[in-house]
Amino acid sequence: MNIAKELVARGLVSGTSAPLEAILDKKRTVYLGIDPTADSMQAGNLVVVLLLKRLFDAGHTVILLVGGGTGMIGDPREKGERPLVEKKQVEKNKKAIRTQMQHIIGKKVRVVDNADWLLSVKLISFLRDIGKHFSINELIKRDIIKRRLVTEEDSISYTEFAYSLLQAYDYLVLNEKYGCDLQIGASDQWTNILSGVDLIRRKKGNEVFAFTCPLLTDANGKKFGKSEGNAVWLDAKKTSPYTFYQFWLNQGDEMVETYLKFYTFLPVIEIEAMMELHRRNPGRREAQKTLARLVTEIVHGDIQSEQAERASEALFGARPLGELSQEEREILLSEAPSLSISMKDIMSEYFVVDALVAGGLASSKGDAKRLIEGKGITINDTLVETVGAVVSIKDLHNNVALLRRGKHVLVLLVS
Repeated sequence: MNIAKELVARGLVSGTSAPLEAILDKKRTVYLGIDPTADSMQAGNLVVVLLLKRLFDAGHTVILLVGGGTGMIGDPREKGERPLVEKKQVEKNKKAIRTQMQHIIGKKVRVVDNADWLLSVKLISFLRDIGKHFSINELIKRDIIKRRLVTEEDSISYTEFAYSLLQAYDYLVLNEKYGCDLQIGASDQWTNILSGVDLIRRKKGNEVFAFTCPLLTDANGKKFGKSEGNAVWLDAKKTSPYTFYQFWLNQGDEMVETYLKFYTFLPVIEIEAMMELHRRNPGRREAQKTLARLVTEIVHGDIQSEQAERASEALFGARPLGELSQEEREILLSEAPSLSISMKDIMSEYFVVDALVAGGLASSKGDAKRLIEGKGITINDTLVETVGAVVSIKDLHNNVALLRRGKHVLVLLVS
């Protein structure tokens, strides 16, 4: 399957300035820009970064643009102007983003910074040479700008209004310097990218292209992102590999096929076969497990993905606690709720009823007893059958036992 057909089969095509087959029928120099408005990318950014990697793997030359200049402004968004970021913070963010992008795509990729040219632009020259090619009439028709203009409290500043000109100028610079002839991005950047296509045509007479992928949303139609409050970060310090793995593992059946096509490099035919098996036995959640493992591998590496998977299996019954390595045990202790119990308490009879209350799984001893009598409590997936049961030293594996109420509410008992 050629790259254009594959992208269509994966559902990764939103807008194109020409038929995709025509755009990709020759090797292009492609660029993707990401503004360092935070010190990490998040799951929403990852789709288009992986799109760039797909083009790179198909033999196209790719350029990563880290917006050290535009990141000091921020592009217009739905809910009011972004807070301006200080130059020192932009520099810190820029280094972190650069490292993440190179890790995912490959260190051979060219990385540029638009601060190298934007910070030296002279206003009058920019207005004469670039601004005259933009119509205010057209700019105010753009969806985000139009919505912001009709709401006084969300009014748009000239700073944000000029963002499209700066992005178009980036494309012009990269076209002149590196022969860049294709810009990609998410669908919310479509009009900004087209501005660059039009500017290059007007200024240079060159034909260049635009291509966007869908803006990814969750099952409720809410896009991933820090401004939406549901960001899943690629930085392990902001979202741990275990939490990252769990995010993908917990995706519903309605979105898992889309995410497998967007976020993994599994062939489409294998994804479709997997989904057929999944529909026959959705309770096994094999599609979600594959998604979680593969995306975590891409972002955090094979070792971290395997450790997150094994820790998850231990918490949810597919792997005994005693099989975990020290690193995987540490993951559990850092991610799952826990209750410390001294060995002295265990040796002098520590009742499960007391552990349920102390661990927050029951509101009182009476509640704890009712849960046990209702066959709703297990230790290491062994049913607790009597209200007089105690936590035994035999329950501990590497000084940890798993006390569970039902299937999903749990606490680690740590001695």
